[in-house]
Amino acid sequence: MTPGTRTLISPAALARPRGKALYWTVFTTVTVLFALAFLFPVYWMVTGALKSPDEVARTPPTPLPEHWHPGGYTDAWELMELPRHLGNTVVQAAGAWAFQLVFCTAAAYSLSKLRPAFGKVVLGGILATLMVPAQALVVPKYLTVADLPLIHTSLLNDPLAVWLPAVANAFNLYLLKRFFDQLPREVLEAAEIDGAGKLRVLWSVVLPMSRPVLGVVSIFALVAVWQDFLWPLMVFSDTGKQPISVALVQLSQNVQLTVLLAAMVIASIPMVALFLVFQRHIIAGIGAGSTKG
Repeated sequence: MTPGTRTLISPAALARPRGKALYWTVFTTVTVLFALAFLFPVYWMVTGALKSPDEVARTPPTPLPEHWHPGGYTDAWELMELPRHLGNTVVQAAGAWAFQLVFCTAAAYSLSKLRPAFGKVVLGGILATLMVPAQALVVPKYLTVADLPLIHTSLLNDPLAVWLPAVANAFNLYLLKRFFDQLPREVLEAAEIDGAGKLRVLWSVVLPMSRPVLGVVSIFALVAVWQDFLWPLMVFSDTGKQPISVALVQLSQNVQLTVLLAAMVIASIPMVALFLVFQRHIIAGIGAGSTKG
């Protein structure tokens, strides 16, 4: 604790046995309550898919299934055609991630290190889009992909209808730019002295140093596409090309509640696994660039 820092409980009080006991009691209670608040819906969804249709609708609900019915997961996998819709989602999310990583990184590097003419004006215009509600952009985006300007081609029922709008992500672009601003200028100048051009500096110096923030941007890009519902619903009228978020809603009227719960559990597994695997990189990326140097 730095000198002069004021807290609700003084360091001297915390050093006493009673203070330590009170601190750990409050800390443990708050942690457990937050964990229950986040994990209980997941537990309820997983166990609900293992119940019978009558039991899952019973009032009051049962905390554990009286009779286990794991067949709900196999029914969801087959009846709701989850492999096809999960594959559609993977294609759309991977393409949006690749497009966004390439173009946002290039734009952020240009605005941060190349300092183009009117760069601040361009950055201000990009940041101004953050104040526009996402719902207000739905109609202009739909009209654009339905009749692409200049070439007059429709991108409806095409993954490009998801990939191209995902590139225009002002938040991720600004996040990358702020990180690039914090990179030591001496390292970039040393690479230029050795004869590296602007693209070589970006590829060989900037990108390796930017792995934490690139990981965060990647997670944001993948999660945004994976959980998006309204935009895929509008651009994919072909049910065979719809992602999992749209398919769950479209097919929910024709299946039992337990099958729907099982499908929701299966659909959430990739994102949960992604977070568990890359959580260290996510935390590192969130703190990256917070201090200069």
